[in-house]
Amino acid sequence: MANVVVVGAQWGDEGKGKIVDWLSEQADIVVRFQGGHNAGHTLVIGNQVYKLSLLPSGVVREGKLSIIGNGVVVDPKALIDEIDRLGGQGVAVTPDRLRIAENATLILSLHRELEAIRESGASRIGTTKRGIGPAYEDKVGRRAIRVMDLADLPALRGKIERMLVHHNALRRGYGMGELSPETVYEELAGYAPRILPYTDSIWSLLDARRREGKRILFEGAQGALLDIDHGTYPYVTSSNTVAAQAATGSGMGPGSIGYVLGICKAYTTRVGEGPFPSEQDNEIGRLIGERGHEFGTVTGRPRRCGWFDAVLVRQTVRTSGINGIALTKLDILDGFKEIKVCVGYRLDGREIDHLPASEHAQAQVEPIYETIEGWDEPTAGARSWADLPAQAIKYVRWVEELIGCPVALLSTSPERDDTILVQNPFET
Repeated sequence: MANVVVVGAQWGDEGKGKIVDWLSEQADIVVRFQGGHNAGHTLVIGNQVYKLSLLPSGVVREGKLSIIGNGVVVDPKALIDEIDRLGGQGVAVTPDRLRIAENATLILSLHRELEAIRESGASRIGTTKRGIGPAYEDKVGRRAIRVMDLADLPALRGKIERMLVHHNALRRGYGMGELSPETVYEELAGYAPRILPYTDSIWSLLDARRREGKRILFEGAQGALLDIDHGTYPYVTSSNTVAAQAATGSGMGPGSIGYVLGICKAYTTRVGEGPFPSEQDNEIGRLIGERGHEFGTVTGRPRRCGWFDAVLVRQTVRTSGINGIALTKLDILDGFKEIKVCVGYRLDGREIDHLPASEHAQAQVEPIYETIEGWDEPTAGARSWADLPAQAIKYVRWVEELIGCPVALLSTSPERDDTILVQNPFET
C-alpha cells in the first residue's frame, strides 16, 4: 500500500482538484505540503461546487483528516475566510477535520502590500499578488512569524520588531509608509483565537499515523514547471513544487513517499509571464481556452493555451520521479481535424530534447511539432476505453511514448465519475 503524492506536471491548473478529490475518498489523511492561497482547486461533488485555495481537497469529506504542512505559507485572514465560506456551504471545518503545522510561516498584510507594489513595475513576473513570495523570503531570511508564535503573544513584539527592520527599509525604498510594531501585533493577535485550535506538531502526527498503516495523500499546488529550482526561473513560484517537497514540507522522510502521480492536460496552459514554447496565440489557442474554460480559479485571469508539449512533461516526469500520469481534459480536443504535439526544440540552429535552464535560451527555443489525425466522436463523459474513439486512444498512447510514462488515469469531464482508471496509485 503506497502513500501517494500528486503533483502538477505542467505549469499548474491541470485539474488536480478532481483527481485529488477522487483519491481522497480512499485516503485517511490529505496533506498540503507547499505553496499558499495562490493555489486553486475546484471540486464538484454532486450538485455542490467547492472552490479551495489553501485548504486541502480532503477537507470537504467526512472522516478525513486534512493537514496544512510546514512547507505551506499561511495567510490567516484567507484561511479564516475559507473556513467560514465552507461553513456556509454546510462543511464544518473543526480541529477534528483540519490540523495546521505549528512551524508553518504566516503571510501578513505587509507581504501582500510588498508584492503588489513590486508587480506594478516593469519587472513583474505575473504573481497573484497574495504575498506568497515575500513570506517565503522572510522564511529563508530567518525573520518570519510562524503559526506557533501566535501562542506566545508576550514574545511576539520582539519578533515583529526584528522583521520590521527589514520591511520598513524596503517600504522606504518603495515610497511606502513605515509600519509600527503595534499595528502588526494587533493584526496577529486578532487571528490567534481562530488559528491556534488547529495547530499541531505535524511531523509527529504523520509519523504516528503512518505507523498505524493510514493512507496518506500528499497534495501539491501549482506545477513542476513553476518550481523555484526546476521551473522556468524567474517566472516561477517561490517554493519547490516537485514531488520531493512532499517529504520536506510535511516533516516525513522520503521513504514515506510511495507513488507519484503527475497531472497534466491533453494540451498545455500557463498563467502569467514567462516562456511557453507551444503557445498558440491565435484562433486555435482561443478555441482551446473557450472550450476548456481556461480561467484561473483564484484570479479569474485567462490562461495562455497551446498544444501538448511532450518535452516539458518528459522533463517533469524525471524531476518529480513520476510513476504515472493522470491525463485530463481529453474531451477539449474533440472535433479537431488534426492535433499537434511538441516533440522537441530548435535552439540556435540545433535540435535539443529538453528545456534549457537559461532564461534567455528558454525565450529563444522554437517548438518542433508532429501532427496526428483528430477525431470527430465525443470523448466527453467516457468511463472506459471502449467508450473512446480509436483515434483518441491512439493519441493517448502516443503521449505515453513521448513522455516515457504510462497514463494511470484518464479524465474526460469535470465530473469525478468520468474517469478511466488504468492503475490505482494506492494499490501499487
